[in-house]
Amino acid sequence: IETTMFLLAITCAFVSKTLSGSYMNSMLTQIERQFNIPTSLVGFINGSFEIDDLTITPTDTRWVGAWWFGFLICAGVNVLTAIPFFFLPKSLPKEGLENNADIIKNDKDEKQREEVKKKKDGITKDFLPFMKSLLCNPIYMLFILISIIQFNAFVNMFTFMPKYLEQQHGKSASDIIFLIGIYNLPPICIGYIAGGLIMKKFKITVKQAAHIACWLSLFEYLLHFLCFLMICDNSSVAGITTTYKGMQQDLYMGNAILADCNRDCNCPTKTWDPVCGNNGVSYMSACLAGCETSVGAGINMVFQNCSCILTSGNSSAVLGLCDKGHDCSMMLQYFLILSAIGSFIYSLSAIPGYMVLLRCIKPEEKSLGVGLHTFCTRVFAGIPAPIYFGTLVDSTCLHWGTLKCGESGACRIYDSTNFR
Repeated sequence: IETTMFLLAITCAFVSKTLSGSYMNSMLTQIERQFNIPTSLVGFINGSFEIDDLTITPTDTRWVGAWWFGFLICAGVNVLTAIPFFFLPKSLPKEGLENNADIIKNDKDEKQREEVKKKKDGITKDFLPFMKSLLCNPIYMLFILISIIQFNAFVNMFTFMPKYLEQQHGKSASDIIFLIGIYNLPPICIGYIAGGLIMKKFKITVKQAAHIACWLSLFEYLLHFLCFLMICDNSSVAGITTTYKGMQQDLYMGNAILADCNRDCNCPTKTWDPVCGNNGVSYMSACLAGCETSVGAGINMVFQNCSCILTSGNSSAVLGLCDKGHDCSMMLQYFLILSAIGSFIYSLSAIPGYMVLLRCIKPEEKSLGVGLHTFCTRVFAGIPAPIYFGTLVDSTCLHWGTLKCGESGACRIYDSTNFR
């Protein structure tokens, strides 16, 4: 019963960690837009930045009402995951010793003597020898190197996937976050449980666990190459990707934001509040679409009498970018299915990989070894990965927002091909 409760507690902890991490990373796109900062600076959000452009109202398309509600849900889930740990005993019995009281008693006495010895000697005496032993352990150091490389890719994908799918498939950030959670969270949970059961059922050795983790990770890596086949064209935005006549233009020849139809409207060229015309072309704002009147409020607002929208009937526009069509929506479904398979394979290989980490080092060095592994992955992957990858993402920007001081703010639209 203790082992079952322990597995339940660990599973709940992994689920809550994944849920909270997904929600926190989904906030990056909103932070970038809300505070008008480049993607490369999102990696520094744990620091401080000035919030000087927060003048939106409930009628603005960027308005988010109960933005704090997600934090309450994540906090509640994290509190609930602590409940199973209260039912665990002070120490779990070793396998095969559950019914041998004498051996268990001797084992407890030995642990108590070791704790007393550690308190007398302190941790400084063994620190340097343990560090030298770990650094001279080729299997351990190779595992850290592989973990850093893998974690770099994982952090970048986990952090910027919502932005990529939003730009590539033309969906809203809320829809993308919801779909990522629905498609990826269940396979991750199932993969962690299945990996642990496989290790226990078949009594996998360290060498076998290393083979399983290696080949599963390699297969997942090769599987993601299929993502290059699930693509969509750039959104048709007048003055950026297309002309006001609806013809494709060179993306890097320079933006022609103004046209004859809106030149006398005195429209701000740095405002990004896109609207979709009934001709299938998007415009940076209703003013740049040449719209004269509007009806409705908030996200239901409809703009009418738009001089830049070339159509046979009454020209009108609604808030948001135009939809990319059924084919692009199907590509998104294929991508999410592939992502779910990849998430399952990744989580399935996580437990065997972690067992390799624990078994390749001496028992007395495990605490330091796990801590050093976590430290290296955070310092060499968790911190720098969003920064350098955010800079690469910024290099694909087609149109930048502008801060009040005149400097570049957040990117408004990316080149989907280069982003991929």
